[in-house]
Amino acid sequence: MAASFYTPFIRTICITLAIFWAPYNAIAAVLDANATYIVTLRGVNIAIVGVSFKDNGQNYSVNISGDVSGLASLIAAGTARLSSSGNSSAGQLQSNRFELETIANKQSFNVRFEAQDGNVTSEQVAPPLSQNKNRVPIVASHRRAINDPIAAFLLKADRLEPEICNRSLNIYTGVERYDIELKFAKEQTAKSKATGYQGPVMLCTMRYKPISGHFSNSDTTTYMQSNQRFLIWYAPLKQSGYLIPYRILVGTAFGDISMVLTRLND
Repeated sequence: MAASFYTPFIRTICITLAIFWAPYNAIAAVLDANATYIVTLRGVNIAIVGVSFKDNGQNYSVNISGDVSGLASLIAAGTARLSSSGNSSAGQLQSNRFELETIANKQSFNVRFEAQDGNVTSEQVAPPLSQNKNRVPIVASHRRAINDPIAAFLLKADRLEPEICNRSLNIYTGVERYDIELKFAKEQTAKSKATGYQGPVMLCTMRYKPISGHFSNSDTTTYMQSNQRFLIWYAPLKQSGYLIPYRILVGTAFGDISMVLTRLND
């Protein structure tokens, strides 16, 4: 049950919901920020996502929660909780601990790992994933020089500019290892009064490259590898020296999944 639930739900959480906070200046004071996002599928509200972020200039913590809402709750129910914590004093945030819990149909699935200097030191998956010959094995080298799917997107840079997009992220979730290639697309302006921000945004394209832990015969994996509608728009978090995603869009066989910032408190 847990293994089958992983593919449609956790994949969306780890690749989409986890992309939240991107700092681009040294932190001058303690930061405590909260945001709310609405997730839609083909324009229909399906989930609410809450994010809290704290950073004291030496250590950070991020907590993310997602709950099915609106009409989607009539046909499905589920929650996801993610957390990441680690070191924020260097040029790139580095996760020391990552946790994920999902609950659906009264079934829970939990992933946890700890790391030091980007190398995994311990991990737990409960219940364990079932053995499947089509699952690409995760070897020891895939657990080195990684970041978790939250901290990987906490990008430090000098300002909102095209260069923030041009990078490769080496991500480990505890059950899957993949890369995300970011590339600059264009500079735009967010104008909608219905969202939590209006102003300049930076659009980046994303490409998903599976390494291990995925199923070689998975239609989802194949689709995501060639997905041309995998996009993220970054916006400044007021004058804090941070960027946050204003919007994330993932094209799927069922239509576009879009997550948009609707409320921001810092």
